[in-house]
Amino acid sequence: MRMKQIVPAERISNVQEYYFSVKLKEIAQMNANGENVINLGIGSPDLPPAESVVGALKQCAENKAAHGYQPYVGIPQLREAFAGWYKRWYNVELNPTNEVLPLMGSKEGIMHISMAFVNSGDGVLVPNPGYPTYSSVSKLVGANLINYSLKEENNWQPDFEQLEAQHNAGEIDLAKVKLMWCNYPNMPTGANASVELFEKLVEFGKKWGIIICHDNPYSFILNNKPLSILSIPGAKEICIELNSMSKSHNMPGWRIGMAASNKQFIEWILRVKSNMDSGMFRALQMAAVEALNLPDEWYANMNRTYAARKALAEAIMKKVGATVQPGQVGLFLWGKVEGKGVEICDKVLYNAKVFITPGIIFGSNGENYIRISLCANEETLKEALERITNVM
Repeated sequence: MRMKQIVPAERISNVQEYYFSVKLKEIAQMNANGENVINLGIGSPDLPPAESVVGALKQCAENKAAHGYQPYVGIPQLREAFAGWYKRWYNVELNPTNEVLPLMGSKEGIMHISMAFVNSGDGVLVPNPGYPTYSSVSKLVGANLINYSLKEENNWQPDFEQLEAQHNAGEIDLAKVKLMWCNYPNMPTGANASVELFEKLVEFGKKWGIIICHDNPYSFILNNKPLSILSIPGAKEICIELNSMSKSHNMPGWRIGMAASNKQFIEWILRVKSNMDSGMFRALQMAAVEALNLPDEWYANMNRTYAARKALAEAIMKKVGATVQPGQVGLFLWGKVEGKGVEICDKVLYNAKVFITPGIIFGSNGENYIRISLCANEETLKEALERITNVM
């Protein structure tokens, strides 16, 4: 008997396997062939968490009573620690009872928010260039994806006048847009946040009834003044902010993040989340509490390391002919090249055995750019520079 052909859901026909998932397979094969590729593409911190954080994890995990299901909203200690962290660093008041929602990494929050607010056909504004997951998740929930341009001459900030001009010309309908994704410090461009930018985003969201979803995982990296969009008066009414411990505390594999907003928005997001997981392991939560209370000097030490790495990444950029806009912050360095970035990256990969990310994967506005991750030690970066010097 011939079996009926099985086909996947239509929603996955519009999304592809994550670029890094595909590229890392190729790099793994090159390494298996003895080519010893240096990976400067992925933003996975190689620095360890603080020793006290690992100690807190171990201590809690050894408690025989700590292995059961945990609350969907996270333990009170973690919500209070997140609220305290926001007050200490961002001067933002959050009610830990109902304005903070711990997540298993902020990436899952992108899906939770999209499922909680977006109906099929609703408009979603996504930055170009921008984090690819904003686009892929929007497609998965059936949204009408609307790219908005970020350009170097505008310091990689949204052009609100252009968006409204497009609306007036009938090219887009802002009245049908439900969400706008943004993140500052920006990934991939390294453009920093500012109070003025956040004020414009809040004003734009309120004017059009668009929820501003601000993704904020990079504010502690090479940045003297961490900012939150929720510090803007009235922002909590229209904004949701995601944050993560992956970059700020060197805990990418731990999958600990959070969402912050008003009570109603958090309650709606929780309706989705509570049907998708059964709570985070208690030991992870207690370790996160310890991390959120680390002293200022811990962050300063981390950033001294990243500053030394950034200097080497700038030398690599110069060697491949890329120009770097000053003032970049965050975990990456973004450089403009002559021609297509993907061609430069392929040349470096296949000739120097160094993997650098082409900007095109973040959107068409990234076609003439490349990105270097700072998640490699100085010795590795020096070797990458030497290899590239020998072939360029």
